[in-house]
Amino acid sequence: MHIMEGFLPPAHALGWAAVSLPFLAWGLRSIGRDLQSHPERRMLLGVAAAFAFLLSALKLPSVTGSCSHPTGVGLGAALFGPAAMVPVGFVVLMFQALLMAHGGLTTLGANVFSMAIVGPFVSYGVLRAASALGFSRSPAVFLAACLGDLATYITTSIQLALAFPAAVGGFSVSFFKFAGIFALTQVPIAISEGLLTLLVVNAMVRFNAHELRALPVMTLGAREGGA
Repeated sequence: MHIMEGFLPPAHALGWAAVSLPFLAWGLRSIGRDLQSHPERRMLLGVAAAFAFLLSALKLPSVTGSCSHPTGVGLGAALFGPAAMVPVGFVVLMFQALLMAHGGLTTLGANVFSMAIVGPFVSYGVLRAASALGFSRSPAVFLAACLGDLATYITTSIQLALAFPAAVGGFSVSFFKFAGIFALTQVPIAISEGLLTLLVVNAMVRFNAHELRALPVMTLGAREGGA
């Protein structure tokens, strides 16, 4: 998913950075208010950040010659909401670009938009929709993490297609080419991420439900055991 250093045209790189900046400012303000009101959640936020860092650092080779990886942002979105994951994702992506040559500084805005903005917002939206439809926690968390992962890769495909439209067919042909390359490996990875996120959430609820009681994922607790 990470678009590598220097790959995007300068105008596109700057454009995605400009789009991502207001979300980053909003996320910093949101997470600051939350931690000021609930300082005991700092460690839990660290767990969500570490989960996103570790999963998104797993570069898995694709049969098409590209690479795919989980995103890990669904967990943080379920715990803290989507805004908090924007600064978390920004830090994760920046460290990966600097320390692991995974992504890049010039493409940081584009990568933040896909993984730290679209992914968490889709995950949170799916979680809320599942709650409204009466889903229990387990299927809701699984779908939220899985679809948030896939949304990240669809966004990356859009970004690449906008930057490199096909000579014949333009944006649409280019989009389906990039999305098709990602899909071969990303669909099973997204399913795996959904299952792993579900295991982590269930473990947290089992051993630390008191600390989680006011977080978004716990709104589904009353229906756990019946979808």
